[in-house]
Amino acid sequence: MDSNIQSPAVKQERGNRRKMVGVVTSDKMDKTVVVVVTRRVRDAKFGKFVTKRSKYKAHSADNGAHVGDKVLIIESRPLSKEKRWRVIELIEKARRV
Repeated sequence: MDSNIQSPAVKQERGNRRKMVGVVTSDKMDKTVVVVVTRRVRDAKFGKFVTKRSKYKAHSADNGAHVGDKVLIIESRPLSKEKRWRVIELIEKARRV
């Protein structure tokens, strides 16, 4: 029996995909949200910590994520010109007033 064959019930993750947690800043597009990921890095010259932000366009198939929500995004194949991430989990909903 070949040891490389997996049973169909076992779903195997493809490769080592990056995951990030960020906050949705825009949900005006259909099935797309803009997620801002913040990280703190140490400055090479001065040694002080600096906050850096990056914006990612992520695919939200059910349009479930809205502005202010904290989401988990995962790297994926190119879905459009700028979309290379997918929303896989809604971690925390924003408090609506």
